[in-house]
Amino acid sequence: MPELPEVETVRRGLAPVMEGVVISRADVNRPDLRWPFPERMAERLTGQRVERLRRRSKYILADLSSGETLLVHLGMSGRMLVSGDPVGNFVHEHPAAEKHDHVVFHMENGARITFNDPRRFGAMDLMTTATAHEHKLLAVLGPEPLGNDFHEAILCNAFEGRNTPVKSALLDQHIVAGLGNIYVCETLFRAGISPKRKAGHIATPRVAALVPIIRTVLKEAIEAGGSSLRDFRQADGELGYFQHSFDVYGREGAPCRRDGCEGTIARIVQSGRSSFYCPVCQR
Repeated sequence: MPELPEVETVRRGLAPVMEGVVISRADVNRPDLRWPFPERMAERLTGQRVERLRRRSKYILADLSSGETLLVHLGMSGRMLVSGDPVGNFVHEHPAAEKHDHVVFHMENGARITFNDPRRFGAMDLMTTATAHEHKLLAVLGPEPLGNDFHEAILCNAFEGRNTPVKSALLDQHIVAGLGNIYVCETLFRAGISPKRKAGHIATPRVAALVPIIRTVLKEAIEAGGSSLRDFRQADGELGYFQHSFDVYGREGAPCRRDGCEGTIARIVQSGRSSFYCPVCQR
């Protein structure tokens, strides 16, 4: 699944051609993706101005002039590709339609945004903007890791007495929103904490130190354009490159990159997901 940096990269790529622009026509080419589309989705989108494009966790949210908000989740293979951009950020001409172009936004400025999703694990929904935070997918989310509501006290309180591994705790979207497997592995490496450690058994100063590390890891990934693992693409179709900077993720059997450490990166499976870490310097 694309994680927070990938989704934020897509949002930033879409903003120049969508924010403040009217959707002159929306084509909805199938009745559903992971779930059924909302009723009359094409009709409800057509003619609406995109007032604001924002992100909540791993969801892109487009606030519309109608008072509704479009929620977009990329799923495992979803891509939002821009073509015919009038502001000169992209060079792609409008491509021929492809089999998995499920939703197409024709913008009044001449841009076209195509949601392509071969595996159809993505999702879209429409909700009232004023109560969007109450949507079933958003209401359960914890604070944004890059926002002011996420701080040392919040994380320390969430970890207190928790008997689950720290890796699982950081992936819990109730504790902090948007963190995924890749960047949790990278965060724990930088913090020198084993993914197997029980969250409630980690000293408070070490838990508090996770907050700035999480923010640094995510900001670096966003600036690098996302990880581009598997099917992820930026909005302009270009691959990101942050995967070349991974210290542990996907590096099983490779030497640890921490200065002075002679360990080898190992992989274990936790809750059905691969955890990569250095058994020597992560305690």
